Amino acid sequence: MSAKRTIRTHTCGELRSSHLGQEINLTGWVAKRRDHGGVIFIDLRDRYGLTQIVFDPNINKDAHGGGEKLRGEYVIWARGKVRARPDGMKNSKMPTGDIEVAITELVILSEAKTPPFPIEDDTDAAETTRLKYRYLDLRRPILQKNLLTRHRMLSIVRNHLDEHGFCEVETPILYKSTPEGARDFIVPSRLNPGTFYALPQSPQTLKQLLMISGMDRYYQIARCFRDEDLRADRQPEFSQIDIETSFLDEEAFFPILESMMQKLWKQILGIEIKAPFPRMPYREAMDRFGSDKPDVRFGLELQDLSEIFAKSEFQVFKTALVKGSRGISGSVRGIVAPGSAEKYSRKDLDDLSAVATAYGAKGLLWIKVQPTGELQSPAAKFFTDTEKAELAAKFSLKPGDLVVIVADTKNKVVFDALGSVRLSMGAKLGLMPKLGEGAPAFLWVTRFPLLEFDDRDGRYYACHHPFTSPRPEFFEDFVAGRNMDKLEASAYDLVLNGVEVGGGSLRIFRSDVQAAMFKLLGLTTEEAREKFGFFIDALSYGTPPHGGLAFGVERLAAILCGVGPIRDVMAFPKTQKGTDLMSESPSRVMPDQLAELAISVNARVPIAE
Repeated sequence: MSAKRTIRTHTCGELRSSHLGQEINLTGWVAKRRDHGGVIFIDLRDRYGLTQIVFDPNINKDAHGGGEKLRGEYVIWARGKVRARPDGMKNSKMPTGDIEVAITELVILSEAKTPPFPIEDDTDAAETTRLKYRYLDLRRPILQKNLLTRHRMLSIVRNHLDEHGFCEVETPILYKSTPEGARDFIVPSRLNPGTFYALPQSPQTLKQLLMISGMDRYYQIARCFRDEDLRADRQPEFSQIDIETSFLDEEAFFPILESMMQKLWKQILGIEIKAPFPRMPYREAMDRFGSDKPDVRFGLELQDLSEIFAKSEFQVFKTALVKGSRGISGSVRGIVAPGSAEKYSRKDLDDLSAVATAYGAKGLLWIKVQPTGELQSPAAKFFTDTEKAELAAKFSLKPGDLVVIVADTKNKVVFDALGSVRLSMGAKLGLMPKLGEGAPAFLWVTRFPLLEFDDRDGRYYACHHPFTSPRPEFFEDFVAGRNMDKLEASAYDLVLNGVEVGGGSLRIFRSDVQAAMFKLLGLTTEEAREKFGFFIDALSYGTPPHGGLAFGVERLAAILCGVGPIRDVMAFPKTQKGTDLMSESPSRVMPDQLAELAISVNARVPIAE
């Protein structure tokens, strides 16, 4: 076969009326075949689109004979002349719908078995089947469009950061295991038996070392690995747009990131976004929305009812408001959904209660306001007239309103439960725009707490990674160990429509502050040196103030593509059990491989088939 007979002159998505009369070569896959009384019509597909090609025995019998052999997913090379489709046969839904190509020469490059599912966007094939044959699934135009959008997104990001003086630097994949929140994937070293590398959860210490080295402005499309339980928006391996810079605070750093988002939405979706983005302190986000990634596109905001029920004899409320050993009590909080009482049956309310209990709440108390103004609720008999009146005033209650309340000794439980209930109600009541609809609502959430106290362990933990800096006004209190519950971090998240698309912080750059953080986390001086000795040493050689942010590539791409699960913007994703159905991994390795690595497998631990 001549090499020229495998080369195309045009793609299947570019031919228009301006090409009429031209002799062209096309290559691609047979998408559809139709035989109309001896004339054969083929929709030829590549990643650029579809072109209708025609095999007519009156034009070329040999080519027509080859066309009779064609079946779905055959790969072909074809030569022919571009001509206009007859009147009444043009397809306005196809960019190439005004033309067709009359074929004079055909080469079948590769035959194909019948695929296990149709190669088209509208398919009812099970996801497990599509993942097993992912190379076929990726032929579907919608997935190819998603991957191309992801590519375009990253191209825009690279150009933007380059314009702002950022340098792309690659960091190691084989690295040191450090405590950063999730489990590490570990890799045994053959050359150093008994020792292990870890795949990086993020390039955290590495990008900080680049700042110490004087690189000043760094970015990387970084591959990250976390051995954690999976869900629709989480994979064991993923990518992030990792950005770090020196000598910039939030006021100077945020505009660079905001203008990057503006470019993405303008160039990919044609949508203008206003900047600067609004900002909201963490505590306000929790108080109003029960979430540190609030969807601010609709109301149903939380209200604190603790004062109203401060003297309540209702045991659920009374227990929640008792101060614990650290002088901190829980709370009673609620949401009102105006005019929604009739929209919730008893089963609906039970389902809503299940949402709350999934986050640790003991239950969900509901109240419906009757036409008479009376409060209908399983707990109404426990409320005093004063409490009822104050509750009605707090919510400006009217007949037909629905109130839901959660009380707990732990405010985290109250916020998590009601925050999730709010989203569930917003979806049911049609208040939350559907995927891909409505104006994008960007929001900076700032001033996160630096520490959280664990009652079981009786000590504080870092809310973020151990390199997050306290806000400057809290440095001295932190080093001295004072007012620990009030300390705020120089941490920030960028939230879009209730999804955290990026998170970061200013980093600790003072040795005394970093030492205090390691001590707080329960690391002895020896343990800190064992895990972070290289980093501690680096801090002592002159460290600039620095900080950064990482965007989740898949989450950002999924939003731009208007899809739900991030698997739809990944070429070869894994299932929620972390398996690759196509390659059947993870898989066993041979005993001699394990022996070479000085590893033995515990025979009592079953190996998944």
